[in-house]
Amino acid sequence: MSRLSTLYRMRGLTLIELMIAMLIGTILILGIVQVFASSRAAYQLSEGLARVQENGRFAMDYLQRDIRMAGHFGCVNDQAMMRQNPPALSTTFAAGAHPALNFGVSIQGYEAAGTGPGSNDVSLSATDAADFAPALPAEFSAQMADAVAGSDVIVLRYLAPEGVPVTSTTGTSAAPVFHFDSSRWSVLQSGVANPGVFGVGDCMGAAVFQAQATGAAAGTVTLGAPPNNTVALSKVFTPGQAVLYRAENAIYYVATNATGGRSLYRLRFLFAPNAANPVVDKEELVEGVESMQLLFGQDRELNANNPPTGYIDRQYTAAVIETNSPTAIENAWRRVGAVQVGLVMASPDRAAADQASAANKLNALGVTFAAPADRRFRSVYQSTIALRNRLYGN
Repeated sequence: MSRLSTLYRMRGLTLIELMIAMLIGTILILGIVQVFASSRAAYQLSEGLARVQENGRFAMDYLQRDIRMAGHFGCVNDQAMMRQNPPALSTTFAAGAHPALNFGVSIQGYEAAGTGPGSNDVSLSATDAADFAPALPAEFSAQMADAVAGSDVIVLRYLAPEGVPVTSTTGTSAAPVFHFDSSRWSVLQSGVANPGVFGVGDCMGAAVFQAQATGAAAGTVTLGAPPNNTVALSKVFTPGQAVLYRAENAIYYVATNATGGRSLYRLRFLFAPNAANPVVDKEELVEGVESMQLLFGQDRELNANNPPTGYIDRQYTAAVIETNSPTAIENAWRRVGAVQVGLVMASPDRAAADQASAANKLNALGVTFAAPADRRFRSVYQSTIALRNRLYGN
């Protein structure tokens, strides 16, 4: 083999060939990167949309379920109780008791400052303290220091949906002992380890009280005289007709979570038997809820001396309801028969959707929000919820 042919076989690429190869490779890589970036953006948008929809459904389900229970006091609905003289609903708690025990008002709202219908450019990233009208009771605000500005609050009180029949009653009329099937103690617990506030009702009336003692093994709830019972039980309940329930209170609000985002929270005050002060049960329910807006539908007839008409034809904020009826606030809330809920939801992570422009404002129940430029996907979910225990004649 000649030396010339050997050198020919050993010859490499020229500089021009190398540059052409690099150019072709760069074009291919750029194309692959572009396809990857587009796929990643589409995935992020799809994931953000899915998470917002999922969290929105969960949040609305929690609210709908509990708001519909407001005013549940056994087989006597809340509006019927208003028309009786004396009222069919009674409690053993005085006016100055813990506000969570105010079962005479089964639904109540608190309007965040600057968020009435017609408000514009409400911030979704405000870090200042929340301000409400009417003002939150001190017992509530002490546990809600993390509540965010620009989001309303709703307070619900009712008897749990399931109860146990009262099989017999012993003790005295002022301090009865209610007996029930001990195997159904878990029904009264309903996820609360040591319940202490109960309601007993039949189709003539209902009473809410704090128990002095409970006996899971014996199947008893003793009324007695625990610290929060300052009013004597004024009703007599017949075994076989009366049902015993656990009394529930729940406060829904939006607060900052552990990661710095916003979530829907539920706050409950759980009184154990014979306990003066409650145990605070606060739990994060759904992440990504940035604001909750509320409007309350009132009955056409607001005069406490007249029966409700059953027509819910006006929607007010919590502040307006109490301003319109400053001397009859409890009656004003008793005439609420529907609640409109608007939730501003955000994806937990970036979703390649910049909604900070003027064309992408978010509107919830007439309140317009200015979304921050954090590239999270946002959407608004709204629902009108009828309070089935508060609709007169139902």
